[in-house]
Amino acid sequence: MKKIKRSNSFDISVTITDDTFIAPPREAQRNAVMNRAMKEFVADLNALNEQTKKFVPGVSVNQGVVDRQQKVMEDEEIMEDYLIPVMEVMARVISEEGGDILEIGFGRGVSADMIQKYPIASHTLIECNDDVVATFEAWKKKYEGKDIRLVHGLWQDTIDDLGMFDGIFFHTYPLNEDEYMNYVHGSITFAEHFFSYASEHLKPGGSFTYFSNEINSLGREHQRRLLEHFTSFSVEIVPLQMADDVKDAWWADRIAVVKAVK
Repeated sequence: MKKIKRSNSFDISVTITDDTFIAPPREAQRNAVMNRAMKEFVADLNALNEQTKKFVPGVSVNQGVVDRQQKVMEDEEIMEDYLIPVMEVMARVISEEGGDILEIGFGRGVSADMIQKYPIASHTLIECNDDVVATFEAWKKKYEGKDIRLVHGLWQDTIDDLGMFDGIFFHTYPLNEDEYMNYVHGSITFAEHFFSYASEHLKPGGSFTYFSNEINSLGREHQRRLLEHFTSFSVEIVPLQMADDVKDAWWADRIAVVKAVK
């Protein structure tokens, strides 16, 4: 079977060489499925064409990521300011109904401050970087009397010892080259390797949030991965003010924030 789609800008050709691949009972069903897949791919390419017209140049693509588990970093290395509106949305979607909140990664404390604005019962944070932990201890003094707890270590080593939460906030970054290659290049979104852990530690009806690496929607593969672990999800598109010399591997003027519900 061979399918071809042509436009003024590109040609797409798919040849199925295995007769047992996508082989429903009737040939008309096979044609319908393939036509839909091709149509969606064409739509994705056209959307990317429009989106990339607004990209900023950026400075780097995180090539040669150094080990950042214990690196002492400047604020902009931890999180660039363009992400502050994203943190606001993420804090709201998992904290506005209160309850017990788990935050993976303290970073600059920006999102932790935002979470504390909501009527939550408790706030547990996991952070592995010793220098950032020292920053946390100073930050916590602003919230005397609040139920705030720090777990010092990698989330991979510590999360199994924690209980259940009403909301989970995930904002970390690749700690080394292996994580960058596996979880940025090799995954549909960086948070994908945390999906199963989030699901295991959410109470029924609880919410998990992260920002994706998608611009104004979620792709079908991304949606399938989410629905393997959660009953539903919603997407909020956050406009961004991007500097031409942004250092992150993100260049678009908006990003999709996900709220997944257990």
